[in-house]
Amino acid sequence: MYLTVEQALSVYPLSEGKLIAGNNGVNRIVKSVNVMDAPDISDWIKEGEMLFTTAYLIKDQPREAAALLDKLHASGSAGLGIKLGRFWSAIPEELVDRANELGFPLIELPYQFTFSDQMNGLFHAEMKKNTGMLQEVLDKQIRLMRLALQSDAIGQLFEAISSIIGDPIAIIGSRGQIVYNASQVPDDELLLREPWSPYAKWVKKRSWQAYSVPLMKQEQCTGYTLFFTPQLYLTSVEESLYVQAAELIAYHLNFNYEDYFELSLQKDFGRLLLRNLKQGLPIDAVNDYASRWEIDLLKQPYRLALTDFPSETQGAARQEKLDCLKRQFLGHRLIQELKGVHLVLDEGVLSLYPAEVEDGGERLLTALDACLSVKGQNTAMPRVAISGSKSKPEQLAEAFEECKETHRLALDWGMNESYLKFETLDLAFVFESVPKERMRKYCDRWLGGLLGKDPEYVQEMMRTLETYLDNDGQLNETAKRMFIHRNTATYRIEKLGELLDVDFKRIDDLLRLKMAFLFRRLLSRS
Repeated sequence: MYLTVEQALSVYPLSEGKLIAGNNGVNRIVKSVNVMDAPDISDWIKEGEMLFTTAYLIKDQPREAAALLDKLHASGSAGLGIKLGRFWSAIPEELVDRANELGFPLIELPYQFTFSDQMNGLFHAEMKKNTGMLQEVLDKQIRLMRLALQSDAIGQLFEAISSIIGDPIAIIGSRGQIVYNASQVPDDELLLREPWSPYAKWVKKRSWQAYSVPLMKQEQCTGYTLFFTPQLYLTSVEESLYVQAAELIAYHLNFNYEDYFELSLQKDFGRLLLRNLKQGLPIDAVNDYASRWEIDLLKQPYRLALTDFPSETQGAARQEKLDCLKRQFLGHRLIQELKGVHLVLDEGVLSLYPAEVEDGGERLLTALDACLSVKGQNTAMPRVAISGSKSKPEQLAEAFEECKETHRLALDWGMNESYLKFETLDLAFVFESVPKERMRKYCDRWLGGLLGKDPEYVQEMMRTLETYLDNDGQLNETAKRMFIHRNTATYRIEKLGELLDVDFKRIDDLLRLKMAFLFRRLLSRS
């Protein structure tokens, strides 16, 4: 039996009784009903059990009756029904007050009906409810089976499943990225749910609750589906319905977001790109294949992005991370909208995207950040090197070299940024061949006025200056990044101007200092 106290009070003949106290507990679940015929009944009470009594055992002890309520409440009892007329003509006020304090349902049972009449009524109501629920679940299962045979767009599939189940759903990737969300809960709030469980379980927050089911593919968890149901509990049959819906989602999700890209057209096109970059296959062969199958990625401006883990060198662990990274790109909504192609190479995951000329690649950066920057994750962030925008297929190899050079320069110059665009590294290319001794002299010349001070003072002022230069001379942003007041940042910059004999309003001086820090990075790595 799984009725709330409120639902139980609507079932005849218990509906002839009335709730006289504990209104705050009407949502307690009634799992079973028992009759109080022993003085130590509270020692044997089960969670969710409702007790019926004539008050015989407590008729002369109203204080012990209040203590009984405390024990029942602590044991998780669903409520206490008292039949008046034989031993009590009215329920004592102190018992009513205690029930209200606890939020424990206290029910006055109808005198004209026996306990068995009321219990049978509840059991028949539960049986009727279960029969209706089973029929409804069976109908939903049939509709899900029919849906599984269709080939609608993946977004329409999610909407159809939500409609059949009757509850809003949200789908979250294995690293926490939002794939689909039809609930009223904001994406950011869903992503705060950590750690992710590989088993089906309830997720209950202050303002919402959902039943979470993992999405599995060949014993590997590829994401999660949240079913936002208002029900306080689920029967095993209802749970199996959610699991079935999740299996359907997992199949179509993996097929559409991963296997779809591994079908013959995309797979062969990717192989041709790989052969062009690694084995010198003429670009004409790639163009011919793309034209034959109407793949227009190289007929418009495009960019390459090479994603890798700087801390991982070689081995199976790195390969597994790269394969997982590719699946992550294939499964993320914003990355999908860019309509790119992804390949796993020795150098990392290489992605070919149409170049949004009008936004300078900002849309790509936004999509990558949404895909890779997952809240609550302690894993190392990959680094993405992005080539310049290219307009000709013949520039594919050039774009690939730009990505590799960007990764190399980031390593050589100690750059910690997660996203690096080739066109922003001009200074690194220009000064890469400068002799190290000349670099040292240059640093001493422009930073010497500061380096002779107290080491702790030097360290803090150097950090301030570097942050100031990295933020293009913006004091507000410098103070924000360093978590200091703007006046403090202003004072330090003015003091640095005096010590270094520079004018921060002059572009030439800013450029010289920026070069000095570039040299320091390279020298420190050497």
